[in-house]
Amino acid sequence: MPELNIGIGLRSLRQSFKKALHTAASVGANGVEIDARNLLQPKDVSDTGRRQLRKLLDDLNLRIVSIRFPTHRGYDVLADLERRIDATKEAMRFAYALGANVVVNAVGYVPEDPLHPAYLQLQESLGDLARFGQHIGTLFACETGSEPVERLTALLDSIPDETIGVAFNPGNLIVNDFYDEESIERCAAKTLIVNARDGVRDLARGRGLEVPLGRGSADFPRILGVLEERRYRGWYILDRVTASEPAEELGNAAQFLKAL
Repeated sequence: MPELNIGIGLRSLRQSFKKALHTAASVGANGVEIDARNLLQPKDVSDTGRRQLRKLLDDLNLRIVSIRFPTHRGYDVLADLERRIDATKEAMRFAYALGANVVVNAVGYVPEDPLHPAYLQLQESLGDLARFGQHIGTLFACETGSEPVERLTALLDSIPDETIGVAFNPGNLIVNDFYDEESIERCAAKTLIVNARDGVRDLARGRGLEVPLGRGSADFPRILGVLEERRYRGWYILDRVTASEPAEELGNAAQFLKAL
């Protein structure tokens, strides 16, 4: 198996942007994911700033591999939908300008009924983003977690444009009780990026909990094996927003993946 492409979600580090880049390099990553809503917004980076950023990344042997653009509502909700889609497109332009070709977001709840108004709205919204991505050269990745992966992939299958896919997040699936060993099989062909998070079900509390990578229910040896069979050469993004010592924990997570 070729060396894994391991990136750090900079939001996890809870540090200033420049310091977070240095920390990411120090824990063994060769790529980073930027939160373009809460950490570094497109309007805050001038052309000169982008050149300086590229220079800093080169010095640290890092590259920006994905842009996370969390929205308060999904693309199934009509209220302010046009504004959210326009902002997402701006994030996709930003990603392309920074050399990243994937933008990640949770797209909203996918209903079971393909004739449900929210389902039809998701088809229209994601189709629009897929066409835009094809035009500018950026892929949109829908993060797993709010429903079983087969329901999300069925939605994506109904969109003719193939410049859209899945951000596979097993931790989210476990927390929401949608994970099983076959989850990765069901979406491997459409996986554009992996958010390498882990979790466990807490039966006493009736909900799932995120835990450090390798200590939960996610079968990462299987996940890596299935993706290798598919010749996946994308990135594994380490992102642990609840860690008490994020730098140490993400460093351990990077070593865990490399050991596999």
